[in-house]
Amino acid sequence: MADGKPTVRVTQIKSPIGRVRSQRETLIGLGLNKMHRTRELEDTPSVRGMIRKVGHLVRVEETS
Repeated sequence: MADGKPTVRVTQIKSPIGRVRSQRETLIGLGLNKMHRTRELEDTPSVRGMIRKVGHLVRVEETS
């Protein structure tokens, strides 16, 4: 993001098949509904909470 706010790069590395519905919905909320899809999201407490919920399915990289 070009507005200078801190961001995180989130990549889905595992499949949501066999996971509870709320975890699948959280991935969709993050914009990650397919394997190896990457999104760059604003680093907010709500996004961090969503990442924590599906942390076993995603890889997170800190960006500026």
